[in-house]
Amino acid sequence: MPHHKTKEDNSGISLDPDIMKLLAKFQEIEIEDFELEVGELELRFEPGMARRILPKMIKKGLKVKPSNILKTEFHAPINSYSGKIVEVQLGATKSEGGSRGRSLIVGGETSPAFYSFESKLNNPPILTLDVFDMKVPLSKAVKMHVKEVVDDPAAWAELAVNKFGADMVTIHLISIDPLLKDATPKAAVKTVEEIAQAVDVPLVIGGCGDPIKDADVFEEVSQTFAGERFLISSITQDMDVERCAKFINKGGHAALSFTPMDLNLARELNRRMYDFLDKKDIIMDLTTAALGYGLDYAFTNMERARLGGLMGDTELAHPMSSGTTNAWAAREAWLKMSEEWEPRELRGPLWELTTALTLLLAGVDLFMMMHPAAVKTLKDIINNLTHGKKVNAEKYLDWISIKSSR
Repeated sequence: MPHHKTKEDNSGISLDPDIMKLLAKFQEIEIEDFELEVGELELRFEPGMARRILPKMIKKGLKVKPSNILKTEFHAPINSYSGKIVEVQLGATKSEGGSRGRSLIVGGETSPAFYSFESKLNNPPILTLDVFDMKVPLSKAVKMHVKEVVDDPAAWAELAVNKFGADMVTIHLISIDPLLKDATPKAAVKTVEEIAQAVDVPLVIGGCGDPIKDADVFEEVSQTFAGERFLISSITQDMDVERCAKFINKGGHAALSFTPMDLNLARELNRRMYDFLDKKDIIMDLTTAALGYGLDYAFTNMERARLGGLMGDTELAHPMSSGTTNAWAAREAWLKMSEEWEPRELRGPLWELTTALTLLLAGVDLFMMMHPAAVKTLKDIINNLTHGKKVNAEKYLDWISIKSSR
């Protein structure tokens, strides 16, 4: 057999000239019963080859062990959106035609909730506490904080603002219900007047749920307090929408558009009001199903609305309100349960807070709440998220084993 000189390629491997010719002609050859002894072997795979080759290598016993973790830079996936959530003012100061000590702005977002890497949040979410104009059944965990004022709505409102830190107060005019006291619109106006004198924050005016009686009361309140920029809560499909929108507009107030978890219904109701109200006069309430009552559905619905508004759906580009106190309708929030679920005094506010935090991430701008501990915690979290405050996470590591005093 003639002797052939070998040729060394740039990898340092010496190959017979005949093999080099074969490789040059065929580009790829398959060798059977081949053994190779090397001191160090480096394999380079083209994109996509590793997925096909590595499993075969591992199957044959050849183990590839990485020596270090690949380093790469993270680039935030910054997007831009064609839409913007409208800004809605609540409350009016003396210079603005009202009597409130301050006015508040909700909405104005140009990106999803707390996407601070995309845009700055100019108007943080705000909280309003519930006050009732007559005694209503309350969970013990809530009642223990307000039992001294449940017979006095004005004193209750003062407590909510001065002690619990409410940004606004929601007065629920339950007594106007025809099935309860059937209080007159004039009586309702008197209650609102007492609260408006007791606190100088913006007010939310809530009805009893009767579409006819609510409209009558809302009109009386709107006329009496023209210019105060109250939030009238709420306008629904079964009301005389044209009539309500007209007197809300005439009084210079804002409307809460309430629909039951259906974005098509929300669009429809908003369209009906556009003929009489400006977009900056409407806040949406898409219904809050609390923790234990379909919170995932409520979150999805609100998130879809917010993303729709940002992507150009003007009928959904409104700030959102959450009736977070619906959490107390879930029996798990207040019912006496087995030992591992106690105490109720802690479980209840946690139930309300968890509902609020979940919907905070969906983009809710206005939270209607009840328990002072839930309110304070949510406000602290919002402040941390919006002002970049750093929290010492280590002190919360043992939260699940912390025992609370009863």
